[in-house]
Amino acid sequence: MTGPAPIRPDAARSHPAQSRPNAARPRLLVLPQVRHWLLLGLLLAASVLALGLAAQLTPGMSAAELGVDQDLSQHHAAALTAVAMILNVVFGPVAGLALIGVAALGIWLFRGGLAKAVAFGLVASSGSVASEFFKIIVARQRPNPALLFDPLAPETGSNSFPSGHVSFAVALGFAVYFLARGTRWAKVTAIAAAGLALIVAWSRLYIGVHYPTDVAASFLAASAAVVLIAGLWNRALPRVADRLSPHSATGSLAASSSDADSTSTERK
Repeated sequence: MTGPAPIRPDAARSHPAQSRPNAARPRLLVLPQVRHWLLLGLLLAASVLALGLAAQLTPGMSAAELGVDQDLSQHHAAALTAVAMILNVVFGPVAGLALIGVAALGIWLFRGGLAKAVAFGLVASSGSVASEFFKIIVARQRPNPALLFDPLAPETGSNSFPSGHVSFAVALGFAVYFLARGTRWAKVTAIAAAGLALIVAWSRLYIGVHYPTDVAASFLAASAAVVLIAGLWNRALPRVADRLSPHSATGSLAASSSDADSTSTERK
């Protein structure tokens, strides 16, 4: 493979922005993606469907999983209940949508412009969208609150699989990590995001509104959504930007695409 062509000094002086393309590039203009993102995303989605159908079609599986919820329901503590109920509200659909909107607006105004804000919003909301998609297909009934010793937030209906709260927490963690990548906070952010997602998963079992397979599938569903969104974003954004601002965006987007390719190569 031949190396990159050298940049002539006079060309660098005439086009300083092109000689330093990364300096003005918004951090989320190109999202991290794996090499075979489409295949991986589809495999993760297929895994969610397989797990959901197994939960629905395997006799006694829901009854066996209900034992986990019942055991947690017998050991409620005031402090843990407070944490679980706060997470129930914060990661719910209404508060979650407001959180994404406020964060995206702040990013737009103060942290890098519209492209970064839109990318953040798409990634953060992708988990909830994926969750609703799989809920419709699987249509698993929620645990019966009448069978719990201490139902904290009784819910019924065929929208148990997967958990929307957990899917949102996972996708939000990815979105925040994408903001922090390349900084000294990246590792801390990744660990904190994973820990928060696990805590939200525990809270759904603690409250008794989901089965263990529901929360496990949420990690797969949200990851599938993020992988697909990142791949589609990286393919579509250069074309959209060229149409909207062909003269100002082409150079930076071409450089960003090269960064994405190099990132994919490093991860092989």
